[in-house]
Amino acid sequence: MAGHHAERITLARLPAGTEIATTVHTYEGAGDGPTVYVQAAQHGQEINGTEVCRRLDDRLDPEELFGRVIVVPVANPLTFDRVSYTTPEALDGVNPNMNRVWPGDADGTIHEQMAARLWAFAGDADAIVDLHTGSVEMLTHAVYTAGDERARDLAIAFGTELLLAEPAGEAASDEWHERSFDGKLRVAAADAGIPAITPELAHNKQLVESAIEVGVRGVLGVLRELDALRGQRITSAEPTIARNHLGRVTADHSGLFRVTADVELGQRVPEGFQLGSVYHPTTYEPLQFVETDRAGVLYALTREATVNAGDRLASVAIDPE
Repeated sequence: MAGHHAERITLARLPAGTEIATTVHTYEGAGDGPTVYVQAAQHGQEINGTEVCRRLDDRLDPEELFGRVIVVPVANPLTFDRVSYTTPEALDGVNPNMNRVWPGDADGTIHEQMAARLWAFAGDADAIVDLHTGSVEMLTHAVYTAGDERARDLAIAFGTELLLAEPAGEAASDEWHERSFDGKLRVAAADAGIPAITPELAHNKQLVESAIEVGVRGVLGVLRELDALRGQRITSAEPTIARNHLGRVTADHSGLFRVTADVELGQRVPEGFQLGSVYHPTTYEPLQFVETDRAGVLYALTREATVNAGDRLASVAIDPE
């Protein structure tokens, strides 16, 4: 029977028995169709995806739905309560980042247990949308696993101007494996034969209308692509497809970062393009001329001036091979 119900579930328990719980919303359609799993807030400061889920609750009419949509607005209550990207070491010192442990382990660390509990829903889905949020200085984009054409179609349907294809498995670099990227939900889904995308909405720690609406339109676009919702599919301009890479333009020294280039996000830049400089704030000594390490699409550029050595200053996605 078509309808909506919300279930409070326990993801894991803390030493004193305190439950780590979240709410799973299920929208049962009036007709047969795919099961689509949507979640947000694996990382606690990424709250625009949570608001996307709330607005989907207003817009999803089960009588117009075919199949089932499962929505988890807060996948990680631990980071959500702390407005943090990872959990404190005292809670999970082995796996502080939940998006590195999928599909989880019911007998593992706190994050592995949480992922395993949610995988009971996600692992039975026909498609997955894992909503994330980047910084204000990042171009909204959707990531999919390179070579997965079904996931590519979902990313296109989500409707962002930029799509990033990320190599995985044997096609990925050693650094990719060293950083445990094979434990991302999207990658675990691909390994299980489930097409999945990771939309990265702009802005975090604040609800930003433009980012939220992109997310709502995107999820509805994915549902229409899967024929879970009827209605006119919104055709957007042909997206730019680039290849995600791990190399980042980083600060070699601590100081003040001054952007001097007249450049916009989404713009193609050549290798060696000078973005600005880092200088000593009291002696004015130039410490670093910040240049791109490769040609491609500039999709992130920090505007925060005070930087520490190792901070990311920019990100460039390269052309697909």
